[in-house]
Amino acid sequence: MSTSKFHVAAVQDAPVFLNLEASIAKACALIAEAAALGAKLVVFPEAFISAYPDWVWLLPASQKAQIDKLYSSLLANAVSVPDQWTDQLAQAAKEAGVFVAIGVNERNSEASNSSIFNTIIYFGTDGTILGKHRKLIPTGGERLMWSQGGGDTLVSFETQIGKLGGLLCWENFMPLARQSMYNQGVQIYVAPTWDSSESWLTAMRHIAREGGMYVIGCCQALRVADIPEEFEFKSLYPQGRDWVNKGNSCIVDPKGTLIAGPLEAEQKILLAEVDLEAIPAQKWLLDVAGHYSRPDIFDFRIHQNHSN
Repeated sequence: MSTSKFHVAAVQDAPVFLNLEASIAKACALIAEAAALGAKLVVFPEAFISAYPDWVWLLPASQKAQIDKLYSSLLANAVSVPDQWTDQLAQAAKEAGVFVAIGVNERNSEASNSSIFNTIIYFGTDGTILGKHRKLIPTGGERLMWSQGGGDTLVSFETQIGKLGGLLCWENFMPLARQSMYNQGVQIYVAPTWDSSESWLTAMRHIAREGGMYVIGCCQALRVADIPEEFEFKSLYPQGRDWVNKGNSCIVDPKGTLIAGPLEAEQKILLAEVDLEAIPAQKWLLDVAGHYSRPDIFDFRIHQNHSN
């Protein structure tokens, strides 16, 4: 039975760095915790399983030996969809009775099993995998680690809590990728990210108002201390630095108003109540996939090519 009002959660936390088993266990515990707080949807940051490769912004490509080792570790701690690890996440979602959207490093198990996608996996309350979205284009140094996703994973899902979909990090700055979500009628838009900047927060508010929907921006809050000493690149952070990323997760309503967050420098679950009845009130003024779309002037098409 659907309801217009319910709570959603953004999990602003950090994985157990490049430790797949421990990160999965932590994610399952956080799903249960968010559900106990009353959340019906639990959103995790980009690459929560099992690390965001922040070393790409610290190590030059000439440091090939270090990068080789780090890539191998990132791959070893990635998931396939499905596998035993996603089965554990599915079971956690089922036991908690919640929807889950979680950022993962995903192996290209349909091919070589040796390339990595930056992926959101969506789980239903019954433990099924609703589907996945692979990030269309990694940014800058991320391209050393991640492959490009395809148009076939620009997906959304009809659920008991409304139409669910979203994009990862800076692909949220791609107007046509956003339009693909608007055209599908997304009501709850998830935006797992690594960006915690002021301009990112501005973008979250813009997207919520542009799309006339709720937006959940969810970022890792990672301390330097969360990275084990065995990883040499850790020494490249400035002496005395505490936070690698302060998070700034937020939840925004369809008018572009912050209703929770931004949450800075805390590892915590951010919670907010949403009301789907607030969406039509915004759409009658601005519906970029409806009366503002002008199909007599503009054409929009997605090439449903498969990722590889």
